[in-house]
Amino acid sequence: MSQRTNSLLPAAWMISAALCFATMGSMTHAVGSRCDWLLIAFIRIFSTFVFSLMLAIAGGARLVLWKPPTLWWRSIAGTISVACTFYALTRLPTADVLTLTNTYPLWIVLTSFLHRGRGGRLTDLACVVCGVLGVVMIQQPHGAEKGDVGAVAIALVASVTTAVAMLGLHRLKAVDARAVVAHFSGLASLSLGLWLMFAHPLTSADIPREPGAMALLLGVGLSGTLGQVLLTKAYASGPPAKIAVLSLTQVVFGLVFDVALHGRQLTLPSLVGFVMVLGPTAWVTTRAARRPRPEPEAAPTPPRPIAADVVPKPRVTT
Repeated sequence: MSQRTNSLLPAAWMISAALCFATMGSMTHAVGSRCDWLLIAFIRIFSTFVFSLMLAIAGGARLVLWKPPTLWWRSIAGTISVACTFYALTRLPTADVLTLTNTYPLWIVLTSFLHRGRGGRLTDLACVVCGVLGVVMIQQPHGAEKGDVGAVAIALVASVTTAVAMLGLHRLKAVDARAVVAHFSGLASLSLGLWLMFAHPLTSADIPREPGAMALLLGVGLSGTLGQVLLTKAYASGPPAKIAVLSLTQVVFGLVFDVALHGRQLTLPSLVGFVMVLGPTAWVTTRAARRPRPEPEAAPTPPRPIAADVVPKPRVTT
C-alpha cells in the first residue's frame, strides 16, 4: 500500500464515522415521536459500553474505576452530554443538533481566553462571538415554540459539557483510551438506566412495538457503535487535530438526511447560521493542527565509558 493511500485512510475513517453519527442522529429524530428519548439514549450508550468493554478485555487494557479523579470528571461530563444530545435530537432537525453540539472547540477557546490571556486571543474571541451569533440564526426557525427553544439551549449544554469532557480527556494520557471509553459508557449506562427505573419510569406507550420503530432503535445502537469504532481508528492512525475538523462533515450528511428523509426546507437564516458556526469552529480546529508543538527536551548524554584498553595498568614492582 502506497504512502499516499496510508495518509488518506485516517480521513476516510473520520468521514465514515461522521456518516455513521449523522445516520444515528437521523434515526433518533425519526423514532423520537414513537419512543421515549431516554430509552433511545440508553440503548445507544449501552451498546457502546458492551463493545468498549469487550474491546478493552480482548486487548488486555487495564480497566480503571476510582482513580484518577479526572476520569470521573470526564465521565460525568460525557454522561450529561449524551443525555442532552439525545433529548435535542428528538425535538430538533438532525443538522441543527449536530451543528450546535460541535461548537465545543469554541468553548475550549473561550476558557483559554478567560484564564490564560495569551497573545492572539482577540481573534479567538471573535470566533466565539461569530459562533454565538450563528447559533442565534439557526435558532430563528424554532423561535415560535418554547419547547424547541429549550431544545436549542439543551443542545448547547451538550456542547459545553463535551468541552469539559475533552479538557478532562487531555489530562488522561496515561490511561488507556479503551479504559476511558469503558468507564464513561459504563457510568452513562448506569446513570441513564437508574433514571429510567426510578425518576423517569416508562409506560407502555413509551416502548415501541411496531417493527419499524424497533429497527430504528437497533439502527441507533449499531450506527453509533460503528461510528465510535471508526472514530477510534481515525484518531489512532492520523494527526488528531487535523482529523478532528473532518468530523464537521456530519453536519453536511445531517442536512442531506433532513432534506431527503424528513422533508426539511432550508431557509437563508439557517444556512447563514451554519456557516457562522462551522466556519470559526473549523478555523479554530485547523489552527490547533498548525500550532507547532514544543520539542521534547533531549536526554542528557551519559558519560562515555573509558575503554578497557586505555585504562592504565598498575605497575608491578618487585
